[in-house]
Amino acid sequence: MHIDEFREYCLSKAGTEETFPFDETTLVFKVMGKMFALTGLDNDDFRVNLKCDPEWALELREQHSDVIPGFHMNKKHWNTVIMEDSVLDEELILKMIDHSYDLVVKGLTKKLKAELAQLENL
Repeated sequence: MHIDEFREYCLSKAGTEETFPFDETTLVFKVMGKMFALTGLDNDDFRVNLKCDPEWALELREQHSDVIPGFHMNKKHWNTVIMEDSVLDEELILKMIDHSYDLVVKGLTKKLKAELAQLENL
């Protein structure tokens, strides 16, 4: 998966925006203002940080060399997925993005969940 495909997929999800809250090279995707994915645009290779259930995070790291503890993130809850020249199946990558998005949505307040539901029904 290339960065343009990753970007397009993230932006296709309801309530998602792309931001640069840290600097001009760290692209962050948020759902209802909460971060679910980020990538550095100035990295030598394309890699993405995604939120992950702690148990599944460990399982993914054990099974796939292209999934490592989240760089500059809470390593219990975030994985870094090496996308460039990855041997990971695109279906698994999409599943990890969806999982990250869903975890963040699950933690939203009732008010934000209601606002997101309205956006999904447009």
